[in-house]
Amino acid sequence: MKIPKNVQYYGKDEPLPEQIDLKAGPLNLFYEAGDLRYIKYGYKEIIRRIYVAVRDHNWDTVTPVLSNVRMDIADDSFNITYSVNNIKGNVDFFWEGNIIGKPNGDITFSMDGVARSTFWRNRIGFCILYPMEYAGTDCQIEHVSGAVEESSFPKFIAPQRIIDGKPSPVQPFLNMRALVYQVVPNLQAEVRFEGENFEMEDQRNWTDASFKAYGTPLKNPSPIEVKIGTKISQTFALSLKSQDKIIKSSRADDKLTFSIGKKTLRNLPKIGLDEASHGQSLNEKEVVRLKALNLSHQRLSLYLSDPDYETRLRQSCNEANKLGINLETALFLSNDAESELQVFVELLKQIKPPIVNWLIFHKEEMTTSEKWIILARKYIRDYDHNSNIGSGTNVFFADLNRSIPPVQVMDFVSYSINPQVHAFDNLSLVETLSAQAETVKSARKFSNNKPISVSPITLKMRFNPNATAPEENLESGQLPPQVDVRQMSLFGAAWTLGSLKYLCESETHSLTYYETTGWRGVMEIEFGSNVPEKFFSLQGTVFPLYHVFADVGEFADGQIITTSSSNPLKITGLALNKKGHTRIIIANLSSKVQRLTVQNLSSSVHIRHLNQSNVEQAMQSPEVYRSQNFEKQQTINGSLKFELLPYALVCIDSHDQ
Repeated sequence: MKIPKNVQYYGKDEPLPEQIDLKAGPLNLFYEAGDLRYIKYGYKEIIRRIYVAVRDHNWDTVTPVLSNVRMDIADDSFNITYSVNNIKGNVDFFWEGNIIGKPNGDITFSMDGVARSTFWRNRIGFCILYPMEYAGTDCQIEHVSGAVEESSFPKFIAPQRIIDGKPSPVQPFLNMRALVYQVVPNLQAEVRFEGENFEMEDQRNWTDASFKAYGTPLKNPSPIEVKIGTKISQTFALSLKSQDKIIKSSRADDKLTFSIGKKTLRNLPKIGLDEASHGQSLNEKEVVRLKALNLSHQRLSLYLSDPDYETRLRQSCNEANKLGINLETALFLSNDAESELQVFVELLKQIKPPIVNWLIFHKEEMTTSEKWIILARKYIRDYDHNSNIGSGTNVFFADLNRSIPPVQVMDFVSYSINPQVHAFDNLSLVETLSAQAETVKSARKFSNNKPISVSPITLKMRFNPNATAPEENLESGQLPPQVDVRQMSLFGAAWTLGSLKYLCESETHSLTYYETTGWRGVMEIEFGSNVPEKFFSLQGTVFPLYHVFADVGEFADGQIITTSSSNPLKITGLALNKKGHTRIIIANLSSKVQRLTVQNLSSSVHIRHLNQSNVEQAMQSPEVYRSQNFEKQQTINGSLKFELLPYALVCIDSHDQ
């Protein structure tokens, strides 16, 4: 069965939203499906994204459906109008948008909406994203009261504290009417808000690479009821401030380069996979393919209040032994933890599972309290004196940052990552990659140099920790909310490589990704997808990201080499060295063909592509694909030029000179 090209690219057979290039005098940007993205002055990004969000009672985003789009686009200005319906469950909200860009660089974005039903919401209105590159930059805040305050974007990730049960940002970005900040020397940006009380939070807490300004302060009661007929109107306005009478345009260099440094950073972290959530045991073929990844460990989650956990422990122990790897066990305790641990340790003495790392959590706590870690340590160390016992949170870095964990009783600090807390499109997922490194940097501030373990890393949330009501029942033929169709795509492989690049270069000790098999794994199960019309995968095949782990796994116990990309939102990559052998893996993160120059290579290299021309073979016959010889190529003064097809990957091998 032939996999459609778009499914190969990003998991679904439909086109991506059109990106329309715009200019507002000296500013470049593009319009996409009702949003403005990447407002730039030359190479310098001023605002990453402006969009309108409708968030229901569970903080779920209600998908907008656009109509009546009208565009008047000139060489240095534009005027765009459209209508939007946000409908989901009992939510029915309609609004009209108007976006104007002027030759002097002014941009205004207004929305006027009305509720067509009565529903509960947590937020309706503008979200404005500022690139995280402004971290540490001075700014000026004009408050709703008229008072002006000098401040700065936070350098390290600013925690969002919980006060009286409500999230409350620590930074003084509250009650904003306007924000002024430096873009380049002699050029400032001024942003003004109308229609709501705006504040800002540090979205790096959730690996969004941005600071977000939004309406409806978090301290306000939520969710709140919106009555039918309620009108909501807001306006965003951007203007440029300069001492020069005319603000000239600035050109950005669009040549793509990827450079390999000469500095070896550190050892490659331990890399493992989570157990399969579908519960099926690994078959012989799956075991062989997983062994080829040279994994360090498999994660196992055990709830000691669950009477059936012994069966899962025995199954995971059996699988780990077949794979020749260790277990990383996440232990979830209840308030009856002492009696649970007593029984559990006796079971450990019988089974003797190959557990090297323990993650200690309490099923009712976001961040584990000290008493539970001390209690677990007492019993586990009685079983195995050499056990590594860590903790932190089973959910987002944000929760770790809210409540600093008791690192003095931990051997390592752990938290999970997923890129889809606030946005879900390909571009937004790519943006999260660099922010993963920021979470590690900030975690190191309070970890007392304890190792950092990120476990697990997934494409979607495993569960919604902030839900205020039960999730809606899954309709027949629908994918579970934890499943992302991009798992089986080239995009999924490219994103995985980017994640590995930033986390490996950030001094992490251990990384746990995805699952072994199934929709959320590195390969499809023998019987294939239960919903093939939604998740288009072939029976018993590996996913493209399997080959990323295989390429990296061949360099297990190797070292990481520094790399740099001229445009990390388009091109990412990872360089490894082992015993004089260097491997560079590069991915195209975009939907367009990219012409790339790779620098600082040896005089000759061996190269292998993974793209639309061979991805099906690589999925159906991974052993054949991986046994094929690399193509030998000569470099010119250590540089190599080639094209990368959409979402394609390339593996380059060379021997040190």
